[in-house]
Amino acid sequence: PALSYMWIFNNTTLDLGADSRRFISQATGNLYLAKVEPWDVGNYTCAVSSAEAQRQVWGTPTALSLRGDGVMGEYEPKIEVRFPETTYAAKGSSARLECFALGK
Repeated sequence: PALSYMWIFNNTTLDLGADSRRFISQATGNLYLAKVEPWDVGNYTCAVSSAEAQRQVWGTPTALSLRGDGVMGEYEPKIEVRFPETTYAAKGSSARLECFALGK
């Protein structure tokens, strides 16, 4: 069944209609924030729903805080590639390999 994802910020549904800094992937449910600002600090909760199952489930809140020292810590600029040694796909099916870079 098709799933739909939304995010709640400080108990209010995120409205991303005109927001070019935030994006919700409807494929993975991930929330992406670009250029974090002080007003982005707060609690984020993911909600997943299925119209077919007529059900909605909420995750636990995740807090976003700003570091006072401006250091990215574990998120200092780096590029990592982590693929399994072998990826299998059936003939005629689709395969997806992701590449992800994170940093400031």
